[in-house]
Amino acid sequence: MNKRLTLKQRNAIVGLTFILPWLIGFLIYYVGSLFLTIQFSLSKVIIGKTGGYTTSFIGISNFKNALLVDPNFNQILVNSIIDILIDIPFIIFFSLFIAILLNQKFKGRAFVRAIFFLPILLTAGAVQSSLQLATQHIMGGASAMMKELTPSSGVNVNYFLGIFQELGLPSVLVDYVTSLVSRIFDIVRASSVQIIIFIAALQSIPNSLYESAKIEGATSYEIFWKITFPMVTPLILANVVYTVVDSFVNSNVVELAFNEAFTNYNYGLSAAMSILSTVAILLILGLITLFISRRTFYYN
Repeated sequence: MNKRLTLKQRNAIVGLTFILPWLIGFLIYYVGSLFLTIQFSLSKVIIGKTGGYTTSFIGISNFKNALLVDPNFNQILVNSIIDILIDIPFIIFFSLFIAILLNQKFKGRAFVRAIFFLPILLTAGAVQSSLQLATQHIMGGASAMMKELTPSSGVNVNYFLGIFQELGLPSVLVDYVTSLVSRIFDIVRASSVQIIIFIAALQSIPNSLYESAKIEGATSYEIFWKITFPMVTPLILANVVYTVVDSFVNSNVVELAFNEAFTNYNYGLSAAMSILSTVAILLILGLITLFISRRTFYYN
């Protein structure tokens, strides 16, 4: 007699089917590269003149060189982590704010949503290179114009920063806002996927919850903090993890490791840098996940 699968078992099979393509790719392509990176980090890699390479085991010398000898790795790693931690709150709340706006009913909503999705397409190699080149030309022209206008107008960014500090705003807050403004284009471009995820989360909230809250006389402020925000907290965790990983992939420390391998041809040191930075990011991810998961609300 055949035993029928339970609902939990059927759901497990469906979930495994969804992740099976990723799992196959992970086992075929990523696992081998991971072990090769570990091997390179513990070895001195010598590239042959006619192709191929040879390795000789040197222990943790590459890790020592990265942490104690290389003049740039520690500073770039710390700066990259600080930039990631600075960007996370703003990207998450900006994405949630835009998602709430785009979830409203108004004319041209599909077009506006497409505009916020465009940065994903614009990060393609050729398009991104063209945009960077155009941005350099625009910034060059803007800098020349600012040099001409500044003496006559007397506009000075430091002047406005001084006003904010005189108003009693903490210097840490002023520096935080200044850092965000200086990277506003990168932050908006990095928020596209998060906006889409938040829109999906908002559309999954039952309308009956909002109707019941309005009948009880709840204000929009109370509805947001008592219904909307708790219901999207599981996706906040997912977006934070995605933001950390995405920011890390595009950080300066990854570029440093890449240049060390393919410019200086020091594959062992590059592998050690990659492992150290990855471990640091995994620790940060673990702490953030532990903190947010304890405050996440799951609606059944």
